[in-house]
Amino acid sequence: MADAPGTEFRSGFVCFVGRPNTGKSTLTNALVGAKIAITSSRPQTTRHTIRGIVHRDHAQLILVDTPGLHRPRTLLGQRLNDLVRDTYSEVDVIALCIPADEKIGPGDRWIVSQVKQMAPKTTLLGVVTKIDKVSRDQVAAQLLAVSELLGSETDVVPVSAVKGEQVEVLVDVIASKMPAGPAFYPDGELTDEPEETLMAELIREAALEGVRDELPHSLAVVIEEVLEREENPDMLDVHALLYVERPSQKAIVIGKGGARLKEVGTNARKQIEHILGVRIYLHLHVKVAKDWQRDPKQLGKLGF
Repeated sequence: MADAPGTEFRSGFVCFVGRPNTGKSTLTNALVGAKIAITSSRPQTTRHTIRGIVHRDHAQLILVDTPGLHRPRTLLGQRLNDLVRDTYSEVDVIALCIPADEKIGPGDRWIVSQVKQMAPKTTLLGVVTKIDKVSRDQVAAQLLAVSELLGSETDVVPVSAVKGEQVEVLVDVIASKMPAGPAFYPDGELTDEPEETLMAELIREAALEGVRDELPHSLAVVIEEVLEREENPDMLDVHALLYVERPSQKAIVIGKGGARLKEVGTNARKQIEHILGVRIYLHLHVKVAKDWQRDPKQLGKLGF
């Protein structure tokens, strides 16, 4: 007997876009049900296209978490933008995230114009994030404003990733816009990102917590090696290098008497152990690579 209309399995790729700090990475983690994208109050935190995989009975959604599209000031910024452009043309749905507690501004309009220019045939969706922060009337007003920005034919979904409100509604709306097709990944797989990339991102996130504005763009993390202990195969030794651009930044990351770096190690270790399911010992070292964001050779060496 044939399936009832609308019950066929759907699968495809979706990309969340929006200004910095609009809740894109938090939303990715909420939909996947695990931490696979780093979240930070700092703009331009995401550096890689991390794919999160959402498994449901009726659909599989692959979330592509890109760096935010922005007006680049460095070679790194240019390369991150190129990464975003490539992604836009390859996904099935682009979901624009706008927070409920912020007015729509020139940055939002610029992103919408870029998306429509770069991916005119890709399905667009509006997502009003952080609805737990405002009243229902404010949510309603923002839904109307986003609908006017994107056009009345575009669906707009309100959501709170932190509280889990409307998360499943968003999954269903995105799934309805995907083509019918088989699952791309086996059940239970949450990301196709290499473990070393995830480790580096989580160390970066821990290092960015509570630091001054000058650091976020200047910090890169490279995993040098991961070793299993012979006497204890359930324990991994992870050696990581944190690169900054200036000696003053090195001092910020290390902190007085090494206190900050120790704190970074403790926080990152907990996150990594949670994701990998094994115990690890983190060896962190901080190095200065002068102006690496503007140097093509150093960018390549650091994985950009």
